[in-house]
Amino acid sequence: MAKRYKKTRKKRENKAKGLGDSIEKFTKKTGIKKAVDTITKAVGIDDCGCDERKKALNKLFPYRSKECLTEEEYSWLDQYFSTRKSSVSHEEQVKMVAIHNRVLAAKREVSSCGTCVRDMANVLKRLYLEYKK
Repeated sequence: MAKRYKKTRKKRENKAKGLGDSIEKFTKKTGIKKAVDTITKAVGIDDCGCDERKKALNKLFPYRSKECLTEEEYSWLDQYFSTRKSSVSHEEQVKMVAIHNRVLAAKREVSSCGTCVRDMANVLKRLYLEYKK
């Protein structure tokens, strides 16, 4: 379980956080980054400003991304989804809302709406299953 969790977490952390990361990846793959570094060093410039530009572009154009589950959250979801239940207790829903809001940067609240709770549980189950693979 811990091995799968760590592998999935590492994969998620390497995803682009914004436009700056995507441009950096593109310039590295095409060789543009290496050419710029070579030229700037030949001219006597130590830093081309790529890192600052990347940070600025990531801040201006962020991708909506999910945070990684913590090991505690993963373990809680593992235990929750391994037991088949037909209802969700108030305490379970509070925990699910906390995980959902932190991971997805959402503002969901505890609800008495069965459909809303079921939809949230389904979202968390899909997220949990990404780590389970």
